[in-house]
Amino acid sequence: MGAKFGGDDDVIADINITPFVDIILVVLIIFMVTATTIVQTSIKVNLPDASTGEATESTSLGLTLLGDGGLLLDGERVTPEELGRALEKAKAENDEVICLIAADKLVAHGRVIWLMDLVKSKGIAKFALNINKAEMVPPDPASIGEGSAPASSVPVTPVEASGE
Repeated sequence: MGAKFGGDDDVIADINITPFVDIILVVLIIFMVTATTIVQTSIKVNLPDASTGEATESTSLGLTLLGDGGLLLDGERVTPEELGRALEKAKAENDEVICLIAADKLVAHGRVIWLMDLVKSKGIAKFALNINKAEMVPPDPASIGEGSAPASSVPVTPVEASGE
């Protein structure tokens, strides 16, 4: 007539996942808190919209034309001469240089062409234009008063796409 104390010597075969879940939740909270502080600082450029944009695989050099006439190389303000030297140096270090060109909506078309020509003249054949991806083709900027062409100089004759 006695009580049985600790006589059960069976092996505990169950895995206790409670400590594992606790650790995962702590790691999740740490990621949530730190993710908000790991925000890349960026320069606000009002990019034009286009519906046919494609993502680029990699970017070696980021070139930006600002609305105030400034020129940036990877976020740092440079002169055209400094940019030319940097492009030559990048081409000498790596034959597969890719430039991502971004320009504010209001930058003159000629200035963007000048930058593309400068990139090509340094032997860099791969470049892409940065845009904001739009769901549909946006209206012509000149027809809504943006850009350098006055709205009155834009022809209003509709053009239909040929199916041939």
